[in-house]
Amino acid sequence: MGALTLSKVTKSFGKTEVIKGVDLHVGEGEFCVFVGPSGCGKSTLLRMIAGLEDVTSGTVTLDSREITDEAPAKREIAMVFQTYALYPHLTVRDNMSLALKQAGEPKAKIDQATARAAAMLALEPYLDRRPAELSGGQRQRVAIGRAIVRTPKLFLFDEPLSNLDAALRVQTRIEIARLHRELGATMVYVTHDQVEAMTLADKIVVLRAGIVEQVGSPMELYNNPANTFVAGFIGSPQMNFLKSAALGQRGETTGIRPEHLTLSREAGTIPGTVSHVEKLGGETLVYVRTEPHGLLTVRLFGEHNYTVDEPVHLTADATRAFHFDAAGQRLR
Repeated sequence: MGALTLSKVTKSFGKTEVIKGVDLHVGEGEFCVFVGPSGCGKSTLLRMIAGLEDVTSGTVTLDSREITDEAPAKREIAMVFQTYALYPHLTVRDNMSLALKQAGEPKAKIDQATARAAAMLALEPYLDRRPAELSGGQRQRVAIGRAIVRTPKLFLFDEPLSNLDAALRVQTRIEIARLHRELGATMVYVTHDQVEAMTLADKIVVLRAGIVEQVGSPMELYNNPANTFVAGFIGSPQMNFLKSAALGQRGETTGIRPEHLTLSREAGTIPGTVSHVEKLGGETLVYVRTEPHGLLTVRLFGEHNYTVDEPVHLTADATRAFHFDAAGQRLR
């Protein structure tokens, strides 16, 4: 249960169209991530699925039932917000069980569902605490637990990790992935962080200015981007874009990922000067100023000792290059 279909969905605020005819299918049990830069419409699209924003045109269907105009409470959808949205005067136990109490469910069912969610999220020691007594990561786990107890057909996550520090983001990301495996539930997740998208998703939807640029698995998008926007957005550090004519390559722009550039002090096809070096332990990122390509990023595995202003030479692995036309579309 939980297959989601959007058909020709649009959203306008006055004369401004922010979602421009989105067609999408999320299969039962899939983990689908909406990703894109700020203002691309990903959170608006999520809120339209939840019923928190009206759909201007098009349809939203959940398990073959059209829910486009249904009230949010009737959609069998649970949403986890960026800001946790917990009641400060209620305990963890009461925050998690509130929706079931409001629905008039029997106490035994409420207690069982709350206990199960608390065990899955390692919240048993905190059930009698209030939100002010919890860390940010614990509060977010309570918000996720509140969604789990409802056993919805569809889980929605709106940038749930953005308020956490780096270590907690990684930990909570792992917990969300584990929950998806254990629950087998359909999940739609919004983030601007492409690392989150790559590590969590079965399916990624890349959005730009209210338009779906490409849909696919993480490695499909990484290895077969449809255009320069997707190629530059998916992958960290992002893809380098070089002038094809200067390389003798076809198309207007040649894309090459940082790990597919080699760096040498002696010889290479692209001369340049080291602009900055980031030593990360397991890898080294070297930023090289070149002409006419501008600043290029090279990813080297392990520790390397390059210094700023040092002359170097780059060579691109032509077998791993991507070629794009003047409009930024991929040439096959």
